[in-house]
Amino acid sequence: MRAAFPYPTLFGDVSLDVTAVSVDGAELPYSHVSKVEQTVALHRTGREEWEVATLHLAAKIPDEELAAGPWVDPVCLAVLTEKATNARSTTRLTRSRDGSWRGSIELAHARHLNRASLGLTVVATLGEMAGRFIGATEKDWFVDLKVTTPVRQRDIEIVEVDFREGPHEWLHPFKESPWIVETTGDIPTVYLNTSAVEGLIDALHGTGGSPEEKMLREMTASQVAQDAWTAMFHTAISDLDLDEDGTPQMPAGWREAVVRMMLPDVLPGRQLTDALFDINERRTKGFGWSELQTSVQYAAGRRSQITKKLTNAVRSVHRSDRGDDR
Repeated sequence: MRAAFPYPTLFGDVSLDVTAVSVDGAELPYSHVSKVEQTVALHRTGREEWEVATLHLAAKIPDEELAAGPWVDPVCLAVLTEKATNARSTTRLTRSRDGSWRGSIELAHARHLNRASLGLTVVATLGEMAGRFIGATEKDWFVDLKVTTPVRQRDIEIVEVDFREGPHEWLHPFKESPWIVETTGDIPTVYLNTSAVEGLIDALHGTGGSPEEKMLREMTASQVAQDAWTAMFHTAISDLDLDEDGTPQMPAGWREAVVRMMLPDVLPGRQLTDALFDINERRTKGFGWSELQTSVQYAAGRRSQITKKLTNAVRSVHRSDRGDDR
């Protein structure tokens, strides 16, 4: 969905390709780059320790529309960002003879942790105002430091960050929360607060420990998962596209997977298309929507296996009590 601006912007497509990648000067095999998935895989690049990956770029913008429009002095900016580290870098592409815009951008290993997003922003002068945003790629590239195969879709991204004093200012108001689920991007992200509950992150990373520690780890992980499934489902059905006769269409990407997995538990006994129509009617018109939240909670609980984990926790407590009585 395109954002609306109170001035003219480009209607045509803005595209960006990664044409080659080098790591510390050595060319990376192109099997690590997928144009279809729009993903670059930087794990196991041939050396465990590396400093800088250079991504060579080629972009295209609608030249005819640009020439006929009110914009002057267009600039194409490649933007590389990562949520986990709050890293951000930009580079200006230059116009080539073939009409494309080319350049390169560097990813410093020390500034990135998991997966960076690479997009293109087009700005220009409009009237007397320079630097006006007039266009951008609709779909970013991913540069993944943790995978060897360039696959775009991940189940979910986990980011550990201090909500109180960390680099993400939008998280500061939630400093008392142990975690927050963010579902607006291509991959759902769970932000774990490193400063809310002392020892919680270490407990989640643990593999052994006492029965109590194992119980805490499993129950916390299940609660995070239930919150994530609930948030993802509400996002997935919040803005469904409609066809010409008003029938809601299945969303794409991770949203489709979430709807297909949860909807049969939210509205059991329905065909998928009927259930999708019903839930869109309830959400948009309000009737029966609040009553449906119990079913959403149930479906999210099934996905997170919270009943199983709770049962194991209760049994563990009972065994501990019997041991104390002896």
